[in-house]
Amino acid sequence: MPRHADLVVEGGRLVTPDGVREGSVVVRDGRVDALPPAGAPLPAGPRLDARGRYVFPGLIDAHVHFRTPGLEYKEDWEHGSAAALAGGVTTVLDMPNTRPPSLDARSLRDKARLVEGRSRVDHRFHIGADPDHPETLADLAPDVATSAKIFMAGHHTAPVVFRERGQLEAAFAAAAEGGVRLVLHAEDQAVFDLLDARRGEPGSYGEYEPHRPRSGGIVAVAEVVRLVRRYGTAVHVLHVSSAEETDLLVAAAGEGLPVTFEVTGHHLSFTDHDTARRGPRTRLSPAIRAPRDQERLWQAVLRGEAACLGSDHAPHTVAEKNLPPAEAPPGLPGVQELATAVWTGLRARGTEPDTAAGHLARLMGDSPARLFRLAGKGRLVPGADADLALFDPDERWQLSAAHVESRCGWSAYEGWLFTGRFTTVLTSGRPAWEAGRGVVGEPRGRRLSAGPAREAGAPRLRERMEVAR
Repeated sequence: MPRHADLVVEGGRLVTPDGVREGSVVVRDGRVDALPPAGAPLPAGPRLDARGRYVFPGLIDAHVHFRTPGLEYKEDWEHGSAAALAGGVTTVLDMPNTRPPSLDARSLRDKARLVEGRSRVDHRFHIGADPDHPETLADLAPDVATSAKIFMAGHHTAPVVFRERGQLEAAFAAAAEGGVRLVLHAEDQAVFDLLDARRGEPGSYGEYEPHRPRSGGIVAVAEVVRLVRRYGTAVHVLHVSSAEETDLLVAAAGEGLPVTFEVTGHHLSFTDHDTARRGPRTRLSPAIRAPRDQERLWQAVLRGEAACLGSDHAPHTVAEKNLPPAEAPPGLPGVQELATAVWTGLRARGTEPDTAAGHLARLMGDSPARLFRLAGKGRLVPGADADLALFDPDERWQLSAAHVESRCGWSAYEGWLFTGRFTTVLTSGRPAWEAGRGVVGEPRGRRLSAGPAREAGAPRLRERMEVAR
C-alpha cells in the first residue's frame, strides 16, 4: 500500500518535459513525489480534482519590477506577488531599478530583508551593474546574484546607464570572468540623443514610436553580439521589440554564441497602432512596434528561437501614465496577464492546446530555470518543488479592472476577451491562490539560492580573450 500523501492532484493533463499526458501528481513534503499515469493506483490523502485542466509546473517570470524599495506607492510585494499567482507564476526575478537601486551585495541584502515575510511567491534578484564599478562583476558571489542588469539606454526609472563604450567593455569582461549572466536593456542611448537633438520631444502618442525607433535596438544588439564574440560573456537580451533585433540574435545563437532573448506579452499583444489610439497604457520602453515586428516575435515563440517570455511588469499610477507623452513613464503591469494573453494568442493562431501548453512550459518554466539557476523550479518532474498551476484551457472571460491584483489597479488588457484561466495555484504543495477567492493563507515566498551552474569548465577570461584575438 503506497504511503499517505500530503496531497494528490488527480486526473489532470500533466505538462511535463516529455510532453503532455493524463495523470496525477502526488505531493509529499512540499515536493513532487510521483506522477502516476491515468488509471494507476493512488495513495491515500487529500484530493484536488484537476479533471479538464492542465497542470503546469509553477511558472517563472524572470522580469518583474515589484518596486521595493522606494517606489511602493506604485507596487509592493504583497500586491505584485498576488498578481503573479493569479497569472500562474510562482517564482519571479526582480529588477534592480528601485530607490536606491540595487547595485551591490549590501543593497540586495537590505532589499531581501524588506521583502521577507511579504512575498507570496519565491524569488531571486538581478543585481544592477554599476557603470562606475563594472569590475565588481568578476567577484560577484552566486549567493548574492547570478545575473546583472545593464541599461544601455535611459528612461524614467533607469537608475544608471552605460553610456561609454569602455564601461560596457569592462562589464562584459568582468561578467565573463565571474560567470555572471548579463541581462540587457539593449537600446543605444547615443542614437536616441542624436535623434532627440533634431526632433525634440514627441507631442502625441502617434509620434512616440518614431521618437524611440528600432534603430536604437538594432545598433545596441549588434554591439552586444560583438562583445559576446570577443569575451564569451553569457547574455540575455530583454524585451526584444523588432524583427531586425530578433534576426540578429537568432543568427548569433546559430553561431554558438551564448546569446538568448526574451519576448514580452505586450510586444506580442499590441502594435504601434494601439499606442497611437490608446495612448499611455501602451507607452513602453522599448516601444511597441509595427505589425510585422509583432509577427516576427510570434515566429520566434513558435519556432523555439526565443528563450523566455517575460512580463516586464512595471506598474505606474494612473496619474503618472496620464502625463503628457514626453513625461509619462514607460511600463505597464503584466505578470498577471502574461501567460493567459500568450495562451489566447497561441490558440487564435491555430496552435493545438497540448502544443500551446508545451510552449508555455518551456518559455516560462524549464528555460528560465536553466538560465537563472533556479533549482527545483520550472519542470513537472519527481523531486521538483510542488509549485503547480491548474489551468482551464477553454474558459472565456473578459478582463476588467476588478480582476487586477497589482497595486496600480489598472491593466492595458482591460476589455480583452481571454481564452483560458488559472483556477488553482499551489506553492510547495499548498493552496496559494484560487479563482473567485484570491490569495489563500499567509505569504510564504522564499528567497532562492543559486542552483549549480549548468556550464562547467568554461574558460576563464584570459583564455576567452586569447580565442577572441
